[in-house]
Amino acid sequence: MQVLGDSAYGTGKLLAAAAEAGHTAIIKPWPLRPAVAGGFTLDEFTVDEAAGTVTCPNQVTRPITRTRAVAFGAACRGCPLRARCTSSARGRKLALPPHDALQRAHRARAKDPEFQAVYRQHRPMVERSISWLVAGRNRRLRFVGTRRNDLWLHHRVAALNLRRLLALGLTRTTGSWALACT
Repeated sequence: MQVLGDSAYGTGKLLAAAAEAGHTAIIKPWPLRPAVAGGFTLDEFTVDEAAGTVTCPNQVTRPITRTRAVAFGAACRGCPLRARCTSSARGRKLALPPHDALQRAHRARAKDPEFQAVYRQHRPMVERSISWLVAGRNRRLRFVGTRRNDLWLHHRVAALNLRRLLALGLTRTTGSWALACT
């Protein structure tokens, strides 16, 4: 089963939960921002979780601390790549997220044309459905209390789903519903 979402759902925690449940995440990865404009991103540092080390683009290796931090410090002083890596006088520091390996693998998979085709195929409909849901005056709750608002939301979503099915060719023929196949 595939789980589709935009980058707001691309957290390591959600990717881990999807993988644990046996789902394939079709979620746009968060964009990586380099510390210096046009410089190196986190993906250009090689992380070896088994050895507990990180290697920078200049092939300097440093240990990962128990808080998942890495400091290159003095190694950055004479580095020929420093201008593309950091502007800090103390050298480059990295803070690795708990699910770093999973997020790296997901970013690499997101470059695959098959992944991108599936994402592009379904994303517009997901975004459009959310837009339909909140269209007009539907950004605020209509009622006081959870039960009536929950009932309203379920009816609204059911109506939107029915409208979408009708647009896809849902018809009633001889006592049963059928979706036109094209």
